[in-house]
Amino acid sequence: MTTTTDNLTDLVQQVRRDILRMVHKVNSGHPGGSLGCAEFMVALFNGIMDHNPDFSMDGINEDIFFLSNGHISPLFYSVLARSGYFSVDELNTFRLINSRLQGHPTTHEGLPGVRVASGSLGQGMSVAIGAAQAKTLNGDDHLVYSLHGDGELQEGQNWEAMMYAAAHKIDNWIATVDLNGQQIDGATDDVLSLGDVKAKFEAFGWTVIEIEEGNNIEAIHKGMAEAKENTGNGKPVCVLLKTVMGNGVDFMMHTHAWHGKAPNDEQLEIALNQNPVTIGDY
Repeated sequence: MTTTTDNLTDLVQQVRRDILRMVHKVNSGHPGGSLGCAEFMVALFNGIMDHNPDFSMDGINEDIFFLSNGHISPLFYSVLARSGYFSVDELNTFRLINSRLQGHPTTHEGLPGVRVASGSLGQGMSVAIGAAQAKTLNGDDHLVYSLHGDGELQEGQNWEAMMYAAAHKIDNWIATVDLNGQQIDGATDDVLSLGDVKAKFEAFGWTVIEIEEGNNIEAIHKGMAEAKENTGNGKPVCVLLKTVMGNGVDFMMHTHAWHGKAPNDEQLEIALNQNPVTIGDY
């Protein structure tokens, strides 16, 4: 498993290439948030999580992950493929009819690594709670991880789940929120301001860890180590991950314009030149 910072940086660069090539090929998909969370997902699946690419849906005796903001599926698929869950060649089928790699992750085709369909936003916390409680009932001391968008927190189901998690002391789960400040219609502050997210989670009875440099692998490892240290203490744990949408491609950064827009041929070439091949394109 790739774990050194240099190797992870190389892998992040390759994952960016995968994302860009996937959405370009079908002129459809969500590159902005995918690029912004690339460092986090690569670090998570390469050293932070104890997981098994020999996939079983029940996830017993391993850490498991749920992607709640399912539109960043290009990132999820790339990381899963490059972690050994399925062939990297299958990335060529992204968003094609009858593909296992649909625009939002689904379960009916049995894609390894995907435990829940996440087309509808706002449901990941509830699912993660159920999985965490199942681990407790099974005597499994492994953790549940989940990733959520900041715009996704505008969905009311999240806040019900947050209350439930604190009331039932769900402390074997780490929920990470991607705070990039952007969503499909603009900045989150302009669409529907989230206010002080940290204060809100804390008011609901959560432990909150902040990662100010959410596109820095060392900062991610440090913050997630702190999050792990706070599990088992009777409180759910939230990580606020401050990222840059479109990170690694200069013309996609800091704007919602690339939330759900694919690059054209010229833009793809520019973006790939900013992320030279290091491991091997599919």
